Order: sequence, then C-alpha cells, then structure tokens
Amino acid sequence: MRIEGIIWLREVVDKLVVKHHVETEEVEGVLRTHPKIRYVEKGDNAGEDVYIALGQTGTGRYLAVLFIYKLTKEALILSARDMAKKERTQYGKK
Repeated sequence: MRIEGIIWLREVVDKLVVKHHVETEEVEGVLRTHPKIRYVEKGDNAGEDVYIALGQTGTGRYLAVLFIYKLTKEALILSARDMAKKERTQYGKK
C-alpha cells in the first residue's frame, strides 16, 4: 500500500492532542517509515476501507494509527494512540 498524502480533520487533530497526546508530526513520521499495515474493516464507501498502521516515531514512540485509505491513495486519519502490548508484539514480528 502506498500512501501519497495525509488528510487531517480539525476535530481529529484536536482529539489526538488532548486525549492521546499525539502530535500530527508523529503520525506523519510513522506513515513515512514503512509501518506494518493491517486491514481493520470495510469502509462506508466502496474501495475506501479502514486500516491500522503500527510504527515508530523518530523519537522511538510506538504508535497505532487508524486511517481510511482513500481512492486517491491518501490516508484520512481517524485516530492515533500508543500501541497496546499485543500490538507491540505484532509489530516486533514485522
């Protein structure tokens, strides 16, 4: 999967900062560094499904990023948070 751009919605950015203490730069860094991407569920629009990207930031933080992969090859960010223990294990098996 090739992500050619990132789509940010103001309410998502606000939630990431306030609730999860994640900055947009961290999410962008994870998506640029060849994360482990898994299918999560079928999206509301045909061909636009939900995925999770597991990866590390430049500072070594492990993040899980949920996004919709758009037909334009852009990622519409839904959420991002620190990886759960099980996700860290899965990421380690990359």
